[in-house]
Amino acid sequence: MAAAAEVFETDSPAATEAIAGRLVRDLPAGAIVMLSGDVGAGKTTFVRGAMHALGHPGRVTSPTFTIVNRYDDGRVPVSHLDLYRLGPSGLADEDPSLLADELTGERIVFIEWPEAAADLLDPVALRVRLSHEGGDRRRLEVWRG
Repeated sequence: MAAAAEVFETDSPAATEAIAGRLVRDLPAGAIVMLSGDVGAGKTTFVRGAMHALGHPGRVTSPTFTIVNRYDDGRVPVSHLDLYRLGPSGLADEDPSLLADELTGERIVFIEWPEAAADLLDPVALRVRLSHEGGDRRRLEVWRG
């Protein structure tokens, strides 16, 4: 992350979703978007806005308990991963093929808590760090490439 980040400040979930939509609208299949931030920082809200911009008309929920949610009804198939439950050991305690179906290059992949799989993620299209700034305010720092 040597290049300077683009910084966005939002004051509502709708504003966070709108920024996400603008950032991902033209991403191609195979793009990886890494999302970091504390619990409640707005990672799933970001993905919700991205999914709507990519043409998914339905509900978007956190995959915390399922690890992966797949959406195949937008302009490009999408996988939304939440690796929080993998903990500090990451994929070391899991089946190594866990992410194979998601990282095929045919899908856009959004990954919350990407630290658990950082070695597998290349190339990354966007790195987004979200910070809770009180109330509904969020700060988004975005690195491209």
